[in-house]
Amino acid sequence: MAGAMPTKLRSLGSGILFTYPEISTIAGVQGLVVYSLSSGLPLLVFGWLGPVIRRKCPEGFVLTEWTRARYGTVTALYLSLMTLITLFLYMVAELSALQQIITALTGLDGLPAVIVECVITTIYTSLGGFRVSFITDNIQGAMVLGLIIIGVITVGVETKIDRSMIASSGLLDSSLLGWQLIYILPVAVLTNDFFLSGFWLRTFASRTDRDLKIGTSIATVVVTAILVLVGSTGLLAAWAPGVLSDPAAEGSISFFLLLEQLPAWVVGIVLVMVVALSTSAFDSVQSAMVSSGSNDLFRNKLGLWYIRAAVVLVMVPVVVVALKSPSVLQIYLISDLVSASLVPVLVLGLWDKLHFWQGFEVVVGGLGGILAVFVFGTIYYGSALAGAKLILLENGLYADDWGAFGAFVAAPVGGLLFGLAALGLRLSVLYARARYTGSRFTALDKPAPRAADADPDAASVAGERGVGGAYAGGVEPVSVEAGGKDVRFV
Repeated sequence: MAGAMPTKLRSLGSGILFTYPEISTIAGVQGLVVYSLSSGLPLLVFGWLGPVIRRKCPEGFVLTEWTRARYGTVTALYLSLMTLITLFLYMVAELSALQQIITALTGLDGLPAVIVECVITTIYTSLGGFRVSFITDNIQGAMVLGLIIIGVITVGVETKIDRSMIASSGLLDSSLLGWQLIYILPVAVLTNDFFLSGFWLRTFASRTDRDLKIGTSIATVVVTAILVLVGSTGLLAAWAPGVLSDPAAEGSISFFLLLEQLPAWVVGIVLVMVVALSTSAFDSVQSAMVSSGSNDLFRNKLGLWYIRAAVVLVMVPVVVVALKSPSVLQIYLISDLVSASLVPVLVLGLWDKLHFWQGFEVVVGGLGGILAVFVFGTIYYGSALAGAKLILLENGLYADDWGAFGAFVAAPVGGLLFGLAALGLRLSVLYARARYTGSRFTALDKPAPRAADADPDAASVAGERGVGGAYAGGVEPVSVEAGGKDVRFV
C-alpha cells in the first residue's frame, strides 16, 4: 500500500497542537471542521493526480523532476527555490512550536530544548539520511496515536465542562471568518502540499495506482479524525471554567492551558510524546531539504556532505527566526501564499492542450501572484506598507476584515493573470520575429509526443504494474535522497 498515511502523519508536527485548537477558539466548530477537512482531503488529489504525473515523467521521484522535463531547468530551479523556502518555514514553525510547548508546560526557557533537537536530528539524519527518517515515521505515528488516546481519556475524565458556557460562547454558530475559511484553507493547504517532497516520494514509490488511491483514502479519514480531536481541545478549553481568560489571545495555547488542569504525570507523558513528535517531524524536513538541495539544485554533482554542511548552517537562522516568531499559524500562512501563487500556473502544464504553456509563464506567474497580493493590500488598506505586510500576513488569519481572504484570492488569480500576460508577450515577440525574418511561426506547434504519450494504453498498463512502468518487471527503484546516493528502495 502507498505510504500516504505515514507521510501525512509525518507532516503533523507539534505545530498542530497550536493551530487547530486556536482556530476552534476563534472560528468555532465551523472553522475546526473546515480546517481539518482542508488538511485531510488534499491527499485524495495525490491519489488522482499522482498517476497522471507518473505517466508523464516515469523517471521522476519528486515534482521537480516533472517540472524539469516539462518546463526546463530554469523553472525547475525556481520551483526548487520555492520548495526550500517552504521547508525553511516549516522548520521555523516546528522549532517555534517546540519552544512554546516547553515554556507552556514547564515554565522553563525553551531555547536549550530547541538547540538539542537541532543537534541530535542533524547528527542522525547526516549519518542515516532518509532511511532514519522513515524509521522515525513509525515513532511519530505511534506518538500521535498515543497522544490522542491519553489526551481523550484524561481530558474526558478530568475536565469539567460548564454547559451554560456552550451556547453563550458562540462557537457553535457560523461566522464571517468561518465562511471565509471555506475558501482560504483548501487553497492554502492543497497548494502547499505540492511543495512537500515526502508526498511525492510516496506517490512515485507506490507500486500501483490502485495502492496509491487506497492509501490516500485511508490517510484522509485517519488524518481528518486526528485533527478534529486535537482541535476540539480548543472548544473544551473555552467551555471549561477558568481555563481561557482571553480566547482571542490565548487560543493558540488552549491545548496546554487545558493540560494544566490534568495530573502532573499526564503532563509529563504528553511532554515526552510531543518532543518525540517534534523531533520526528523536524528530521523529515531536514532530510527533505538535503534531498532538494542535492538533487534539484546541484543535480547530485556536489558532494552530499557539502549539502549537509549547508543545511547545518541554515539551522542558525532557523533558530533565530523561530524564537522571534510566536505565531506558528502565521508561518504556515506565509508559505501557503507562496504556493498559492505558483502551483496553479505550474499544473496547467498537465493539460495536453496547453502544450504551448512554457516555463516563462510559470516563473512570471508565480512571482506575479506575490506582487498581486501586494497590489491588493495597497489598494485595500490604502498604504504600500500595509500591502507589504499583507504578504507576511502580519494581521494573521483572524483579522476582522477581508484582508487575508483577498490575499488568498489575489495570489492564485493574480498568478494566472500574470502568466497569461507573459504568454501573450512571449507569443507576440516570437510572432514579430517570425514575420521580420520571414520564417514560420512555430510557437503554437504541438511538440513531438513522448514514448509514454505515444502509447497511452501501454503506459496505463505499466502504471498499474509499477511506478510509471519505466523499468523491467514494472517496479522502479525510487531514489530517495541525492538521486539515490544514500537510499534506494523498491
